[in-house]
Amino acid sequence: MPDALPERVVEALREAHLTVATAESLTAGLLSARLADVPGASDVLRGGVVSYATDVKSSVLGVSSDQLERTGPVHRAVAEAMASGVTRLLGADVGVATTGVAGPGPHDGHPAGTVVVAVSTAAGVSAEVLRLPGDRAAVREGAVRGALDLLARVLTDREEREEPSQRWKN
Repeated sequence: MPDALPERVVEALREAHLTVATAESLTAGLLSARLADVPGASDVLRGGVVSYATDVKSSVLGVSSDQLERTGPVHRAVAEAMASGVTRLLGADVGVATTGVAGPGPHDGHPAGTVVVAVSTAAGVSAEVLRLPGDRAAVREGAVRGALDLLARVLTDREEREEPSQRWKN
């Protein structure tokens, strides 16, 4: 049975009249692909940036080079800046970012399976650190799922905060 989470996210974005962009490191485009797999995704998906190399996070997405030097690319502040950066860069309402270590071994002092996902909206930025088990493929798939889950929760929280009469003004 196919995963219904991407469909729910695309539908929630469509209903809220919001667009989304992705900034992906370890997932290297898988998140955008999951969204694009949904019929009608073109209504909401603006595009994505694969920022696999650390310098791309800075030069394209606007992540502070000082931040990257201090913490490395696997950090909550980096994921938050990636999400905010892709939102601005691609003119989206919502930005979603993934960064982390897929493995098989540790990188920059972080064990394989360490992933940070973030979602940026006009209301602010939310981020979570995940510890995912499995091989590279499992960690990357888990990162996509974690990013979609966080996005779904942010969209649900946004809808619950709005007055019913305000939902149609976006």
